[in-house]
Amino acid sequence: MNALLAPFRARDALRGLPCPLDALDTPCLLLDEARMYGNIARLRTRLAAAGVAFRPHLKTAKSWEVSQRLMASPLGPATVSTLREAEYLAARGVTDITYAVGIAPQKLPRVLALRRQGVDLTVLLDSVGQALAVAAASDPADPIPALIELDCDGHRSGVQPGDSQLLLAIAHALKPAARLRGVLVHAGESYEARGEEALAAAAEGERAAAVEAARTLRDAGWICPVVSVGSTPTAFSARSYEGVTEVRAGVFVFFDLVQAGIGICAVDDIAVSVLATVIGHQRDKGWAIVDAGWTALSCDRGTAGQAVDQGYGLVCDAAGRPLGDLVVRGVNQEHGVVAPRSGRPSDLPDLPVGTRLRILPSHACATVTQFDRYHVIGAGGEEVTAVWPRLMGW
Repeated sequence: MNALLAPFRARDALRGLPCPLDALDTPCLLLDEARMYGNIARLRTRLAAAGVAFRPHLKTAKSWEVSQRLMASPLGPATVSTLREAEYLAARGVTDITYAVGIAPQKLPRVLALRRQGVDLTVLLDSVGQALAVAAASDPADPIPALIELDCDGHRSGVQPGDSQLLLAIAHALKPAARLRGVLVHAGESYEARGEEALAAAAEGERAAAVEAARTLRDAGWICPVVSVGSTPTAFSARSYEGVTEVRAGVFVFFDLVQAGIGICAVDDIAVSVLATVIGHQRDKGWAIVDAGWTALSCDRGTAGQAVDQGYGLVCDAAGRPLGDLVVRGVNQEHGVVAPRSGRPSDLPDLPVGTRLRILPSHACATVTQFDRYHVIGAGGEEVTAVWPRLMGW
């Protein structure tokens, strides 16, 4: 098996870096390093001016090279969405990690193993049952810290911030073996907000929910040192962080067409794209066919409900410049249908077989997870200067 894979490893490692984009097999994932740095600096500057801590969510990047550039120090802090991410970071020395997905009792042995390695791993829960499981699994000498997840907008999971009975029952169920560390909220419905005032309202709703729940717990005698909020739209829209101890955000590191449609970024801020090749045409339909289907772009249609539907991705030339209203209109497993948004065949530009195109993602998290590496584009955007591995799995 190793002998069979050796030629592919040699090719994929691109040992002759830097190399031109033409040397890449397609589809592959490109990362514009300068745009990424600009995105990171923008949020860091904003939060530093507000005097609030930043705990980056690394679920989008899942890459040590990107994580190092996001975290405040080599030790963290960090947010993850899988225990595999936590284990990956821990192996590289990160010790301050929040696992921001509700804990399944069967995963607690992995949590304990990480804590025995010296990782201060905090878990998330929103039920008495989870709290009892965490308490039962905890080592009395090293209680597992837990955050109570809150639901500020009906998006997904979490305790209603005004449900004092459930909040206190969860806190009580953790005692004495586990440890209440605080509350956490994610304003998922902020992705549906439109306009500056609506985004600010979503951010304020997120903040108010966290502060209210923390106050309820403190008034009942519980220590609640962490008040954690975060989503990319609210991180860039909040007008107050009063009572908040930290902000989390993840997709901002790359941005995407959903965030551009919300108004949080510009299309020119999007740092990742999929490089694809034209492999055919249906000229009577106004289609060009590329070798990037749903296995490369994902099936995420996050912009479908926005004012501008970007399909499965916005099509750019090889230099990253959008080609008018050209989008990926449809996907099969390994085929993408590139067509004008107008649907008029006459609006399709001349794209001979072999033409290289870059496709900006609808939802960066969904697109990058299709790949096991980033091909990093340096200054000028014409050469790959590095290849950064990307973590996959749970």
